[in-house]
Amino acid sequence: MEMATKEFPVDLTQATWFKSSKSGPNCDNCVEVAYVTGAVGVRDSKDKAGPALVFAPGDWHAFVARARGGAFGQS
Repeated sequence: MEMATKEFPVDLTQATWFKSSKSGPNCDNCVEVAYVTGAVGVRDSKDKAGPALVFAPGDWHAFVARARGGAFGQS
């Protein structure tokens, strides 16, 4: 399957990152998410200075909806 992508710069340096409320305050085995203009950043909570994945908002919301619906084996 061929996919077309658009490359655009996304500045996450001033982003406000958060974890799911289901993660608990002492959980470091999860991901953090940041909403910025035109994109959603996702990073490993154990490696805050490491790389982040960047998604289009629609793609991120579709992923979250499927995850909540149990599409990945857990709900």
